[in-house]
Amino acid sequence: MDPLLSSRALNRATLDRQLLLRRTDLPVLDVVERLGGLQAQTPHTWYTGLWNRVEGFQARTASDLLASRALVRIALQRSTIHLVSARDCLAMRPLVQVVTERMTRSTFGKRLRGVDLDELATAGRALLEAQPMTFAQLGKALAERWPGNDPHALGQGVRWLVPLVQVPPRGLWGQAGPVAHTSAESWLGLSVPPMTAAELVVRYLTAFGPASVMDVQTWSGLTRLGEVVESMDLVRFRDESGRLLYDLPDAVRPDADTPAPVRLMYDFDNLFLSHADRSRVITEAATAALSGFTGTNVVPRIILVDGFPMGDWTVSRAKGTSTLGIHQWRPISGLDAVIEEGTRLLEFLAPDDRHDLAVFDHPSRT
Repeated sequence: MDPLLSSRALNRATLDRQLLLRRTDLPVLDVVERLGGLQAQTPHTWYTGLWNRVEGFQARTASDLLASRALVRIALQRSTIHLVSARDCLAMRPLVQVVTERMTRSTFGKRLRGVDLDELATAGRALLEAQPMTFAQLGKALAERWPGNDPHALGQGVRWLVPLVQVPPRGLWGQAGPVAHTSAESWLGLSVPPMTAAELVVRYLTAFGPASVMDVQTWSGLTRLGEVVESMDLVRFRDESGRLLYDLPDAVRPDADTPAPVRLMYDFDNLFLSHADRSRVITEAATAALSGFTGTNVVPRIILVDGFPMGDWTVSRAKGTSTLGIHQWRPISGLDAVIEEGTRLLEFLAPDDRHDLAVFDHPSRT
């Protein structure tokens, strides 16, 4: 029989690998690689993800790495925008290219009929390497060559066919800019061997294990990884539902009673998006509270207490005062610790503002 791992033990193992049991003094670039990237479809909220994980984190450090091209924002896992190192950008993208292809064909395939895809890739690459463009600009330029096709579909076809990075100032701390793209190869000027599926599994387990095959596939968007996982030198466990889990032989799995500090998570943190079975971090009570956000186009920023969701947080700004709202989903034992962490977060997010906190006894969306 494979050893049993309780939900609480899985919670602590995952928090440990996500650097959420204690902040690390590793360099920011190493942290981003350790995490397998951070989901970064919003230009700035991922900075809070690094603040939660890096001791003494300064936003300017990550911003400078993005400006210097050591970090980039590119569509990777699940075809969503991730913040990754230059090395991981070039190594991961060929492997997960099929995910973007699958999604693009499903949505835009009919609107790309009659377009030679090799010609589209060549034309799109040439335009974007001559000058970074938004997809609206790119589609308009491509429509001059393919006037009978939808410009938006043409631009999305290039997103599928050519690895594209979003260029600064988009994503730089405290700055705004258009969602402009160029090719990863021209932006980075590096050559990196593609990552194998087994290497990707190792990176996933390093950041999110122990986990099932379906968990790896949920995070990456890839399919048919069962044979890959079974061929690897991994240890096996079972969770409380009997699901088979895999892990790296030398990985640390903390005791289920290991303390977990309060963390105020950002809206798209991969902690909540990278497992098919999210019960290691999302309880039934949390699922009920989160139902109020369905269909609102608002992704909650979750408050973790003892490793599990107990509320969400918001920030509002008016007349030079930034107010952090703490929304309890049910009464929080140790609310003082949440307030203390929220105060520190405000100092990070709005150092030049006056600060205030407000506590509510309901989710921010109901």
